[in-house]
Amino acid sequence: MNRNRLIIGVVGALVIAIVASSLVYREYEKASATKPTVTQYIVVANEPLQLGTRLDNSNLKLIPWPADKPVPGMFTKLQDCTDRALITNVVENEPILDSKLAPKQAGAGLPATIPEGMRALSVAVNDVVGVAGFVIPGTTVDVLVTGTIGAQGGGGANSITRTILEDVRVLAAGQKIEQDQNGKPLTVPVVTLLVTPEEAVKLTMASTEGKIQLALRNTIDTKVTNPEPVLQAVLFGGVKPPEPPKIVKGKRVPPPPPYSIEVISGDKRATKTFSN
Repeated sequence: MNRNRLIIGVVGALVIAIVASSLVYREYEKASATKPTVTQYIVVANEPLQLGTRLDNSNLKLIPWPADKPVPGMFTKLQDCTDRALITNVVENEPILDSKLAPKQAGAGLPATIPEGMRALSVAVNDVVGVAGFVIPGTTVDVLVTGTIGAQGGGGANSITRTILEDVRVLAAGQKIEQDQNGKPLTVPVVTLLVTPEEAVKLTMASTEGKIQLALRNTIDTKVTNPEPVLQAVLFGGVKPPEPPKIVKGKRVPPPPPYSIEVISGDKRATKTFSN
């Protein structure tokens, strides 16, 4: 009886060993049949690079990349993207893509980052206007301006704040040297914005005749809200905002014309106009 049990145990062990060895052999055949991954080399940044940087062999390198997973716009040779400028910031080991580069004839530096039909305009800011230093290249901002408008019913000038530009891209943020009233050099922070020619005119007027403020946006928030302007008299004085013109039978009724008076002071004459 014990002998039979021994024989049965030996046979069972042999069967298990045969089955296990066959499974291992099948897995080995599968692994042998798998084709090795074919690699190629792509161009990446050798270090963090700022927009406007001209690319050359010193700031680029090649790294292996799976040939069956190409990246649209990638480069496989260093010479294919040298002497071209970046139009965006890149980090170390980030692939250099054609969409991130300015045309070869565009040169390098800030001019290369300006698309056709756009303008780069710099405005002086301070820590408050520049949102405590968070306005950096690549961010987007709204531009608000505070200024004064004419007399309201003879009550003098009234301050107003309104949003003149929305979703404007920041190209650069730095400093420039100006002179103070005593002729001494003074460091002034500046921010360079990417605007259309029409927006450049508005921004120049606002920074010259008023006081501008930048409002930082989320870069994925591109919605234009066009907020209503705020009058100082409405905000602090509790005065109701002026009512819009009444519409009668679908037609807009213009407000009553203003009236004017002539003021004589000695040999000087002046005409002042007041809202009716």
